[in-house]
Amino acid sequence: MFIQTEATPNPATLKFLPGKVVLDDGTMDFRSAREAEASPLAEKLFTIDGVEGVFFGFDFVSVTKGEADWQHIKPAILGAIMDHFMSGAPVMKKAEGEAVGDEDFDEADADTVATIKELLETRVRPAVAQDGGDITFHGFRDGVVFLRMRGACAGCPSSTATLKHGIENLLRHFLPDVQEVRSV
Repeated sequence: MFIQTEATPNPATLKFLPGKVVLDDGTMDFRSAREAEASPLAEKLFTIDGVEGVFFGFDFVSVTKGEADWQHIKPAILGAIMDHFMSGAPVMKKAEGEAVGDEDFDEADADTVATIKELLETRVRPAVAQDGGDITFHGFRDGVVFLRMRGACAGCPSSTATLKHGIENLLRHFLPDVQEVRSV
């Protein structure tokens, strides 16, 4: 099994491509070993000293490190991912994918929210997934769009620029009601 790696805009996060489907539907973001209990693969990755975050997309695993050097932990991460997929064990212990959760918006803004979600789904999320992360809709109030940034996007030095210059400009172009985009 050959696992490709790709750098992300976040220097603390690497994207690992095992050449297999990781999650059929949705994404999962683990920020602690306790959260990782829902996934045998994430649990295994959190046993590696220096791993501080694990994110699953459709066909990739993004790993965020703390103070450790990639040259020291990357071989262990590759080994853990390879061992997991070679074993045939499931990625998740229960149903895959994260629940959307509570969304905060006024029902009067339902059409605007639907357009925001469509733009995120078709134009933003595919590009962000290439960088090992995900951005999902959280809410829309008083002209402000609230988004959740996960995986490589969480804590990325360029995430503010992505929000302000990329996503905000895109949404404002299509939706005059949008005045600002913020991360939650």
